Parts: sequence; structure tokens; C-alpha cells
Amino acid sequence: MGVAGGELLIPTIVLLFGEDIKTAGSLSLLVSLPTMLVAFARYSRDGSFAVLGANLRFMTIMAAGSIAGAVLGGMLLGVFPDLILIPLLSVILLVSAVKLARHD
Repeated sequence: MGVAGGELLIPTIVLLFGEDIKTAGSLSLLVSLPTMLVAFARYSRDGSFAVLGANLRFMTIMAAGSIAGAVLGGMLLGVFPDLILIPLLSVILLVSAVKLARHD
């Protein structure tokens, strides 16, 4: 499933199992953690992280965005009700699907 599986996992937990979106997000993180740890170990062992040095600027921007998103998301946890989060998640998924369909 990979780390990006949250795009599929969270809606599945919400829509199929009827859990609230905050529980679904937490479960998605919990499920992703072992995957990330194994991937990190394998990439470290075979030297795959060496490519990051060639893309240092892009890597720095992505890391900064990830950290900022995690901090902001953590601060906003509990602020917005599910009635806002679920439609917002739906829009994000639809936009992602359209972009993916248009990708060459």
C-alpha cells in the first residue's frame, strides 16, 4: 500500500467502516508506520538515499512542506468537525483523480 495509501485507506475506513475521519486518519498513520520503517531500512541498506543529494533543493522544499503540514494539521486537529473534513477530503480526492487521469 505504501505511505500514500492514506488516499485510499482513509476514505475506506470512513465510508466502509463508518469511523469518524479523525480515527481514520490516526489508523492510516498507524498502518503506514511499519511500511515507512521497512522502506527506510531497505533504502538505507542499498544506498538509494544517495539520489537525494542530487535533488537537494527539491528534497528540502518537500521536507519543509511535509513538516509544516504535519504541524499545522496537528494544531488544527479537533478544530474542524467531520461535516467539513469529509467533503474537503472528497474534493481533494476528486482533484487528485482528475490530475492523475490527465497525466501523460
